[in-house]
Amino acid sequence: MPQARPAHRSGLSPLERATKLASTDLLLPRGCWTEEGVPVDLPALKANMSELNKEVVDLVWGRPSGGGVSASIFRRWTQGFVFSENEHTALEQFEGGPCAVIAPVQAFLLKNILFNRESSNWRQMSGEEQKTALCSTLSEILESACSSPSTGFCLVTWAKGQSPHTSTHTNTHTLSQTQDMPEPESSQQPQEQQPTALAAEELGFERFHSVLHKRTVVSVSDLREEVLSLYHTWRGCCGVLLFLYSVILTKGIENIRNEIQDTMEPLIDPVHGHGSQSLVNLLVTGHAVSNVWDGDRECSGMKLHGIHKQASVGFLTLMESLRYCKVGAFLKSPKFPIWILGSETHLSVFFTKEMSLVGPESPSEQARRVFQSFDPEDNGFIPESLLEDVMKALDLVSEPEYVSLVKSKLDPESLGIILLGPFLLEFFPDQDSGIPDSFPVYHYNGLKQSNHKEKVEYVEGTALVLGFEDPMVRTDDTPVKRCLQTKWPYIELLWTTDRSPSLN
Repeated sequence: MPQARPAHRSGLSPLERATKLASTDLLLPRGCWTEEGVPVDLPALKANMSELNKEVVDLVWGRPSGGGVSASIFRRWTQGFVFSENEHTALEQFEGGPCAVIAPVQAFLLKNILFNRESSNWRQMSGEEQKTALCSTLSEILESACSSPSTGFCLVTWAKGQSPHTSTHTNTHTLSQTQDMPEPESSQQPQEQQPTALAAEELGFERFHSVLHKRTVVSVSDLREEVLSLYHTWRGCCGVLLFLYSVILTKGIENIRNEIQDTMEPLIDPVHGHGSQSLVNLLVTGHAVSNVWDGDRECSGMKLHGIHKQASVGFLTLMESLRYCKVGAFLKSPKFPIWILGSETHLSVFFTKEMSLVGPESPSEQARRVFQSFDPEDNGFIPESLLEDVMKALDLVSEPEYVSLVKSKLDPESLGIILLGPFLLEFFPDQDSGIPDSFPVYHYNGLKQSNHKEKVEYVEGTALVLGFEDPMVRTDDTPVKRCLQTKWPYIELLWTTDRSPSLN
């Protein structure tokens, strides 16, 4: 027996209310859940909807089999960009999922604080400095995503009179009939006034999309000014999603679809709520490609897009240590010594101020990279038949007689393989990479529950990048270390805390 429809305060059904809203210049989804928990299917509204707006929601959230997006997953994405009370330059993540946006923003934020800011105390920032740093970082990512400056930049904000208002007493959000409130004089507000992670239940998927407005600016200077004026929007309820939508519309729906390998895969997983690699790459490089290798590759007649230039901040993943993928040099060797670290379910950030880590490639580092390009399965060796090709690629003497002599030296037991270590010792025995013996490093994890005493703070440590000979120091085998070993095979880490930082 069909159930009666619940009563609605407006006197309209969800479909009728959505039809009314669809006629406005707002972003509206194809299918969603109402505040009452009823799935709303909106394909009948095609004639009234902006095709672009429907495409945005399909691209980000996909088309779940149930016709709508899980309320719990959407809720996890409704936080803003909130600075930690314990670490003034660190952003806080409240639940799993939005790290796909927060971690890249944190990485660029650190780049700007560590290398573009004059203050020597990079861990301390006033409220005004936080505002400037965050907004310049968001502007930088938007500029990177813009395919053509002539098309301008898109900013997705709340429709006039519809910005959420945070109650300082109930710690929930309601829809206010006023615009953003004036900025407090200091970012160190009482705890109950800090922007919160989650929206109230009444700001569900449908309602969120019904109160959005998009605006376009045509110059970089206008973009930076507008982003700065929207500081409280980015910090408040749904600030992460508003920024994500801004990046997507700035990049262009069609441009993203042309770069994504599987256009049926949404940027946010509808089951688990995690961001895709395409989403991470879009924020890090400005291109929503699905792969992490350098350049494009052909596979069964299909062109698979990879990374095409050196990134400003890097990316390393635990998945490479498990042989699921291979990160290319453009992400492994970025312009600045900051790397987003990926686990199976989460993103964190590893960083240092040691610029020698991202200096020009030394001959031995080039040799290692070239050797490994002939070892796609990362076995640590190549068949001896490929030795001549490796030597030619490195412009080493490659006369057949000399190659045969090298083979007998590097493979004295005639096993038919050439190991990486002996190869490097033979041709690059005294190479100095220019990296100091030890240097301070830091790890950031935005999730409270992943930090000691549930306080989001950087974990400090010391790194030792040793040669391929047996290192004198052996530290614990942790996921963070295994992830970093995909770039520095013989790195050792000594953390100042009792426990190693968590990748998850």
